[in-house]
Amino acid sequence: MKADDCKPLVEISRGEIVESIHFGAFVVVDSSGQILAGEGNAEMMTYPRSSMKPLQALPILEMGVDEAYHLTDQEIAIMCASHAGTDLHVEVLKRLHEKIGIGEKDLACGVHMPGDADTRIAMIKAGEKPTPFRHNCSGKHTGMLAQARLRGLEMKDYLDPQHPVQVTIRETIADMVEMAPDAMPIGIDGCSAPVYGIPLKNMALGIAKMADPSGLGEVREEACQKITAAMMKHPVMVAGPDKFDTDLMKAAEGKVFSKGGAEGYQVWGVMPGSMGVDSPGLGIAIKISDGDPQGRARMCVSLAILKALGVLNDSEMEQLIPEGRIAVRNWRGLDTGEIRPSFTLELQD
Repeated sequence: MKADDCKPLVEISRGEIVESIHFGAFVVVDSSGQILAGEGNAEMMTYPRSSMKPLQALPILEMGVDEAYHLTDQEIAIMCASHAGTDLHVEVLKRLHEKIGIGEKDLACGVHMPGDADTRIAMIKAGEKPTPFRHNCSGKHTGMLAQARLRGLEMKDYLDPQHPVQVTIRETIADMVEMAPDAMPIGIDGCSAPVYGIPLKNMALGIAKMADPSGLGEVREEACQKITAAMMKHPVMVAGPDKFDTDLMKAAEGKVFSKGGAEGYQVWGVMPGSMGVDSPGLGIAIKISDGDPQGRARMCVSLAILKALGVLNDSEMEQLIPEGRIAVRNWRGLDTGEIRPSFTLELQD
């Protein structure tokens, strides 16, 4: 990513003055690869981070792991998750591990306190220390271990980029984003799993194809449909209480699947027919250049695009922005400004 890849996308006001600006880029693509709209450089190469998780889960479903281990939609959804580490998430993971025949000790994702504040406070009060099940990527890692288990592969080095599990994931992602596997620069994610550099437009294409997998073959089409249906049916599994991905998928009611990633990355797919009869499936990829640690820029850009495309109606938007604007308030609850888009979406011919 370079500075000139980005354009101003979001501004934060205080009174009459714009106090801060978030720069970034986004692209809207249909499943044929046609770019419909965007700002900034659509060719920007960057790491999608956890926004890759639905694509990383794809070969697991293609191999029939769900049928072999009798997985529920909840369990499929958590394999695509950056979950908040609540007791519910841990409960689903424990059940999933029991079905697969693996243990928490097999997870190589590391340990951190849960992202859910209520859970975190309760654990501190109880003197409970976090375990790998509380890690936000433990569902993804469980899926990788399930693939290794089903294939009869060694599990201890399942994160090695040369391990057959990771080779299969890399090849599947490359196929979905229409790149050669060797053309995707490799990095190591925060959870120690491989992550791949992908241009913004290619990542959006992969998500669009998940939204509309027609023509990808029966096995892949069914796997895409299982993943997107599970995510939209159980959004709290994908993120957690009061998280943007959760709230967006709840409000959209089957029209959108959404997955955020670290360092200001966000993808979401629009299901076919969501913008009217015969409307196409779409993929949208967003990158905020400063990493967007509060998530405010990604939320603002996402909602501006969804509103402009007509994906969400007024009542659905009201669930996400009750006042019709994203207000900035101080510690006394006084309205001091707002977070607003600094671009106008223009569809390309």
